[in-house]
Amino acid sequence: MKKILPIFSYIFHPIFIPVQASFFYFLFHITEYKIEQIATFLLQIAIVTILIPMALFLVLRYTERVDSIMIANLDQRKIPLVFQSFLIILLLRKSITLEQFPELHFFFLGALFSTLFALGLLFIKSKASLHMLGISALTVFIFGMNIHLQLGNIYLVPIMLLMNGFVASSRLVMHAHTPNELMIGLFVGSIPQLAFLFLWL
Repeated sequence: MKKILPIFSYIFHPIFIPVQASFFYFLFHITEYKIEQIATFLLQIAIVTILIPMALFLVLRYTERVDSIMIANLDQRKIPLVFQSFLIILLLRKSITLEQFPELHFFFLGALFSTLFALGLLFIKSKASLHMLGISALTVFIFGMNIHLQLGNIYLVPIMLLMNGFVASSRLVMHAHTPNELMIGLFVGSIPQLAFLFLWL
């Protein structure tokens, strides 16, 4: 089991969460968009939230601003989180507007607040698990979409809760975080999403 658990850290890596949330959004609204529109949108989100951050990481690694992909050092986490905040703001202003994608807009807005909270914690020498931040935010979003669209899917949310457990266990097995850091990540990721949930339910 210890060999299998790390897989969940890679599947639900925080860098993939924006694309996964966008995928679920279109999955729930599949009849409202053409496949070409969905593919183009997902590609755009992937470029902004995956490829650009990966390029930044390579630059930081080359300039020795970070020492590993885990970025365990608190100070080394600041630049990626600041950069991520600007990328989310860019998406909110240019692509994921309230008029076009209301539910997804609030998800990314919640993600922005979570990122800023995680950044703020670094200045008081506290670290949130970004994996738990991401998976918990995604879980609340899927839960909200299930209610909002009255899908009645009783299995999806429990599956996502199970995934939260797997991700948390994987971070412990990989010695990437303490239980306290996992709990902080859980709260930092889910609370902004729950707060914004009441604006679009």
